[in-house]
Parts: sequence; structure tokens; C-alpha cells
Amino acid sequence: MTAIHPTARYFAAIALAAVLMLASVSAHAFDKIGNVKVEGAQRIEPATVLSYMDVQRGDPFDPDLLNRAIKSLFATGLFADVSFYQEGQDLVVSVVENPIINEIRFEGNDKVKTEDLMAEIQMRPRTVFTRNKVQADVDRVQELYRLSGRFSAVVDPKIIKLDQNRVNLVFEVTEGAKTYISRIGFVGNKKFDDTELQKIIRSKEERWWRIWSGDDKYDPDRLTFDRELLRRFYLDQGYADFFVENAIAELSPDNKDFYVTFMISEGDRYKVGKVDVITTIPDLDTAPLKQLVTFKSGDWYKATAVEKTVSDMTDAAAARVSFVDIRPDVVRNKETKTIDIVFNVNPGKKLFVENINISGNMRTMDQVVRREMALSEGDPFNAAKLKKSEQNLKDLAFFENVKLRPVPGSTPDKTNIDIEVAEKSTGELSIGAGYSTSDGALGDFRIRERNFLGKGQELVFATTLAARRSEFDFSFTEPYFLKRDLSAGVDLFHVTRDYQDESSYDSKQTGAGLRLGYPLSEHWRQDLSYKFSQTDISNIAPTASIYIQQQEGERATSAISQRLSYNTLDSRLDPTDGVIARFDTELAGLGGDAQYVKFRVGGTYYRPIVEKWILSVLGETGYVFGYGNEDVRINERFYIGGDTLRGFEDGGIGPRDITTEDSLGGNQFWRGSVEMSFPSGLPEDLGVRLHSFSDFGSLWSVDSTGAGIADEKDIRMSAGFGVSWKSPMGPVRGDFAAPIMKGKYDQEEIFRFSFGTRF
Repeated sequence: MTAIHPTARYFAAIALAAVLMLASVSAHAFDKIGNVKVEGAQRIEPATVLSYMDVQRGDPFDPDLLNRAIKSLFATGLFADVSFYQEGQDLVVSVVENPIINEIRFEGNDKVKTEDLMAEIQMRPRTVFTRNKVQADVDRVQELYRLSGRFSAVVDPKIIKLDQNRVNLVFEVTEGAKTYISRIGFVGNKKFDDTELQKIIRSKEERWWRIWSGDDKYDPDRLTFDRELLRRFYLDQGYADFFVENAIAELSPDNKDFYVTFMISEGDRYKVGKVDVITTIPDLDTAPLKQLVTFKSGDWYKATAVEKTVSDMTDAAAARVSFVDIRPDVVRNKETKTIDIVFNVNPGKKLFVENINISGNMRTMDQVVRREMALSEGDPFNAAKLKKSEQNLKDLAFFENVKLRPVPGSTPDKTNIDIEVAEKSTGELSIGAGYSTSDGALGDFRIRERNFLGKGQELVFATTLAARRSEFDFSFTEPYFLKRDLSAGVDLFHVTRDYQDESSYDSKQTGAGLRLGYPLSEHWRQDLSYKFSQTDISNIAPTASIYIQQQEGERATSAISQRLSYNTLDSRLDPTDGVIARFDTELAGLGGDAQYVKFRVGGTYYRPIVEKWILSVLGETGYVFGYGNEDVRINERFYIGGDTLRGFEDGGIGPRDITTEDSLGGNQFWRGSVEMSFPSGLPEDLGVRLHSFSDFGSLWSVDSTGAGIADEKDIRMSAGFGVSWKSPMGPVRGDFAAPIMKGKYDQEEIFRFSFGTRF
């Protein structure tokens, strides 16, 4: 192997050629060139070589002209060496062609796959070898290693010469160890200590539990984001003069650690002074807009509160005026340490959406992205709708990153929207294991594609095998059926359940269903479905309640149902604010054996109390009754307990045979829950949160009657606390709960644990 050295050779060749050329033509200065000959060319035709030179027969032997010709030939990248000499009246061009690359290999790369490195470089087999391109590829590979946290990586290119002017190119990689951030410090902070500020920024100091997050590896782009996070934090605390003077990242001499230092200037803290809303739009009443201001004079200034007020005002004014521009006029009074805020409501510039440009979706079809947009081409531009569109795309969970940016259009009254997405894997082939109090030890096998063929369709085949449950499911969902905002799907299922502990029987259900759903408005949605299933109640224990033994056998159910839902959650994946409510009805009896009507209505409200403290309040009630001389069977009734009423076992409350202690289920129920979720005090990136809660409810009314049945409407209540962990292997949660109000025959459960993983 021969090492490739940095090439000042190009310039040396030009200088040497110029010296020789001047010496050779000194005696014949500015004589005319007779013929121009090319020697040394193998793959390249002489005529092609001459075409790159601005030198012809009859031109003078001008040093400047010949110097430019040499530079032109080197600039093609085809030649390793070029020289001129005079032979009588002829000019001879002697070239040494760059070799052709036969093969490219990487050696020593264990942490980064060869295919990833090949995708990064520009050189390819059967292309011309040039040192400049090789050096550019070396820089690209090293940058890829830096992005993965390996700043000490060294890439050494070597060539192996072959016959016929060919070479093999080998990149010898010394990867080195990952370079972590060992210390993050702050200079100039007086109001908040280093520990508090470290919680604000994204970059973190190296700790063992961050092996999956990567935030403890140095990233220059993340450091820029950290500066913005610090700025937002201080502005939200009232420090309107705050700025980051500098952010320095120093690499230790052994290239193993980074020391990050933020130099900041906090400035003074300000309170809100005068607050007013003024408008130049005729007939626009500012009184409703003033009610949207979430702060008052004397409060500490908070930049996000101002931004939210502008957003809320814009939405409210847009309902009355097509184009509106609301800008806060912020005036600092350094003497009084107050900030006067005037919201100026003016007619907005007429701005329409011209083009929506999508990039980064290598697999996902454009139409999948476009249908999530609250704005269409030709619509009046609306910043609130743009923000809503971005959230819609994030909620798809098809993309790692989503960025929406308005950019100027072809005319001042038009704007383009650039959508940049980075796709992530949406297919899952998973094997899982876990444990839950309800089902015991479990394992599952799942094939799922959430973006089937890039059309946004979902295809799922799942199998779950547990100590008390086995389930086989197949489902297919088309979110835009008939190219409309109409979700359609089909389900096939087979489920067996062991209810021996609660009610002394086993259940087996096999069936299929069809689904159809569509939005009624921005927040309202209607879903319709049909299901046909065959249910078999079997393996009833000899000591089981007579009321359960009477239920043994098979029963076919043909049912239609609907769900009317209302959703204002800020995120479908991890809600922190908003409401989700639903009203369900189900009618069985269109064929089959079962004849019943079931109603269920409920909702959950989320509200952030203080930062990262989330309050959730749940309420739900339901009622089922049979008709046509048919009773409601045990598998069609409601059951409360376990996850639905912590502190009690599954089916732990409600009607019960007091002799056998079998739970019979109930035809009516209500339940509620109040829970506060808050930080654990551990590092946030560990994903550990604490929960305190109180659950309450009641279950009653069963068709079977008799002296041995306990059936009461009394309220049950429990209280407790829980710990949850978003582990890399799946969610883990444990809850401790104790009944406060209970019935005589209720079954209690103090601790409830669930764990699941896929690998």
C-alpha cells in the first residue's frame, strides 16, 4: 500500500512546468506553435485532451497562455500530472492519467456499518481516482463518526496499485472511543445554579443511565439548541435582558471528554406593567380579545404567556376578519423594572398559500402528508393552522422529525409552505415478553406496519399468549377510504380468557368486524362498526355459582355500534392538556342469539397545573339491558376493578354470589378517577414519574336474583400512589392502592404491576 499525502503536488507541477517551459522557449520567445501533440494518454483520446486546452496551432509560445492551459487540464480531475515541452516548433503535452478505481473497501469499522459509510462517500468503483475527492470523502466519514460521538476517529486512505492503471481504494478506520460530555458549567448565573440550568438544556453530562438517549454525547447542533432553551427559560422567568454570550466546547487532550461552558448574562428581572389591546380594524370589538390575556399588571413577565396570548387572539380575530396581524409592542422600563405590553391588532397582509412543497419522504406518498394539512394550496395563510398541521404530522408517528416553514412565494401576496420530514421505521416484527397482574406472565408475536406501502395504511397481525389469556388478531385500516377523510377497516379475532379466579369459567370468542369513521368537525368524530362473534362459555368449575352454570354454552352475537367522540388533546401520544370524551352505543340482535342494548359515556380531562405536573380527571358511566325476553349474559356485562378501580381485584366489586364468591358482573356502573402525575426528582431522561391518585365508582344490577346474591349500589373508593418508567424495553408501572370505602364481599388488591417489552 502507498499512502496518499496532501497534494501540494498540483501547484508544484505547475511551477515546475512553468520553469521548464520558460527555459525551453527562451531562445524562441513568442515563436508560433506548429503542432500540438499529446503523449501519455491511454483511456482519453488526444482530441479530448486538446479540447480542454485553449491552445491551437499558430498560437505564440506565450508563458501565460501555457500556464492557463496546464491549470485547465488539472481542473478536469483526469490527470495526476501534466507537463509541456517544446520539440522544434511543436508543443508536446505529456500527461499522466489518474487511475480508475477498481474496488473500495473499509477496514476497522465495527461501530458503523460499511453500507452506511458507502452511502456517505462520493467515490465509486469504475470512476476516476483523484486525491481531492478522496480527501473530501475522508472528511465526510470523519463527520459521520463525529455525529455518532466518536471525535477521536481517524480515517486513513490507502491505495493498492493494480495493472492497467487501476487501483483499489482502502479506507483504514481507527474508530476510537465515544467522546462524552464530562462536565457542563455556567459562568454568569446568579439567580439559578448550575444544577437547575442543566435540567433546562438538552445536552447532559455522562451518566450510566443515558446509554440509550445519546444526550451525553457532544453535538454542535444540540449546543445551538441549548442556547435557545436557556433563552426561553430566562424569558419565562422575567429576565428580558438575558442573552448567551458564548457556548464553548473544549476537547480534552486525550480526545475522550468534552467540557462545555455557557457564558451568560442574566440581566434584571421584570414585572408586567401596563397591558392594553388596541386595533385599527373598524367594527372589531377588543373586549373579547382582552379576555384572552392570561396575565395582569404586577405579574412576572413571561414570554410564552405573551406568545400564547397572540396565538389565541389571532384565532379569535380570524373568525371575524380574514386577514389579521397581531403584534405585541413590548416596552422595557429599566428604572421601574416593568414591561408595558400593547397588543396591536391591525389588518394583516393578504397572504395566500401558493405551493406546498414536501421533501424527505422517500417512502411515504405525498398525499399522506398533504391530507394531514389544515391548509391547502389557495387557502388564506393562517399560522395557527400551520401549527396544527405540524402536530397532525407528528401524531402520525411516521416521521423522526417534522419541520414546516413558510417561505416567500412568487408574489408578495403568496407564500409557499416547505415541509421537511425525516422518515423512521414504521414496520415492526417483534417478539415480546412481560407480566401483568391481570394476565400473569405473557409473550407476544406481532407483525405491524403503520405505513403500509407508504399509503398510511395500517396492517397488524398479533398473537398474545399469557397465563390467563391468548389472543390472535388481524386488522387492516385504510385511513382515507375512497380518497376521503373516511377511515375504514376490517378485524378478525380469536380470544380465549381464563376467568376462573373471578367467576369460575373460561371464555372463547371468535369473530370478525368492520369499521368506518369520519370527522364531523375539527374536534368531533363519528365511528360506526359491525361485529359478528361466536362466544363459548365453558370449563365451569363444579363449585361455581348456579347463576354462572346456567350460562354455559355457545352464543352468537351480531351487533352494530357507534362512537361519538370529542377530542381537544394537545397530543394523542402523550397528552398533557385537553379533553377526550366519547359516547358509545351498541345494539345486538340483527341476527345471532344475543339481544341487548349497551350505552357507555365518559371522558378524561388533562390539565398542566405547574410545569411537568399534570392533573387528569376521568369520569365514565354505562348501562346495558336485554330485550325480547333475553337476559344479559355474563360476558356482556360490565366489570369494575383492577385497572379500572385500583385497590380492588379484576371484577373485585359489584354483584357477587356470596356463597361461591364468584363475580357476576353488573348491568350498570359509574366510575371516576383523579390522578396527579409529577416528576420523580430523578434525572428527567431516566423517564421515571410519580403518580398519586384516587379511584371511586360503583357497579350494580344483575338479571339473576336470589338470596345468595349481593347487589348493592354503594360507592367504593381507593387511594394510592404509583411509579412509572419509560424503559428502553417498554413501559413499566407499579401502583399501590388501599380501599377507603368498600363492600363486605369485595376482593381487594393492594399492589398492581405491569411490565411489557418487545425485542
